[in-house]
Amino acid sequence: MAYVKKRSVLPVYFIGGTWLLWSLFVPLYRPSHYVMAALASFIAYYLGKMLFPDRGYEMQGTAQAQPQSPPRAEAQPGREEKPKSTGNPEIDALLAERDRAVGEMRRLNASIEDPKISAQISRLEDTTGKIIDTVAASPAKLPQIRKFMNYYLPTTLKLLNAYDRMDSTGASGTNIDGTKGKIEDMLDSICTAFSRLLDDLYGDEAMDISAEITVMEQMLAQEGLGGMTLGGS
Repeated sequence: MAYVKKRSVLPVYFIGGTWLLWSLFVPLYRPSHYVMAALASFIAYYLGKMLFPDRGYEMQGTAQAQPQSPPRAEAQPGREEKPKSTGNPEIDALLAERDRAVGEMRRLNASIEDPKISAQISRLEDTTGKIIDTVAASPAKLPQIRKFMNYYLPTTLKLLNAYDRMDSTGASGTNIDGTKGKIEDMLDSICTAFSRLLDDLYGDEAMDISAEITVMEQMLAQEGLGGMTLGGS
C-alpha cells in the first residue's frame, strides 16, 4: 500500500475571500492598507488550515513506474553526417571541395613551423573560402573559377605538401633548400593571384553599382539637387 496525502484547497479560497471583502469595506490606497490586508489574509489562511486540514489515505497497489524516455540514438564511430544539399549538384561539389581544401591547408599550417609560410597559408585559406562562398551564393560566376578549381588550387596544395615533406626531414641540401626557396617565393605570387581572383568576382557588381551612381548623379543634377545632401536644405 501507498500512503497519499491530499491537500485541501479551501484555505487558499480563504485568502481570496479576505482580499475581496477587504477591498469592498476597507480602503486600499496606502501601502499600510495593503500590509494589513496581507496580514489578514495570512491569518485567514491558517484558520482555513485548522478548519479544513490536509487528509491522508492509503492507496491500494504499487506505485506507478516512471515512464522511460526513449533511448537516444548513439552516434556510430567513424560515421560522418552528410552535408546538407543546396539542390545544385555543382555547388554541392564545390562546397565539398572547399571543405577538403581548407581542411588540408589547416593541417599543413599546423605542421609547418615557419612563421612566414604559416601566415601565407592562413591568407590562402581565408581567400579560398571567400572565393568559393562567393560563387556558391552566385552560381552564375562558376565559370570564372574553373581554372582556379581545376589547376591553381590543387597545384597550390601540391606545392605546400612538397614543402611540408621536405621541411619535416630536418635536412639541408641543394635540392631541399632550393626547392623550399622556390616554393616560398611562389607563395607570394599565389596569394596575390588568389586575392585578385576574389576581386574579379565582384567586377560585374562593381560595374552595376558604378552605373547606378552615374544615373543617380545625372537625375540629381537635372532636378537641381546636385552637390546637395538629400536631407539638407
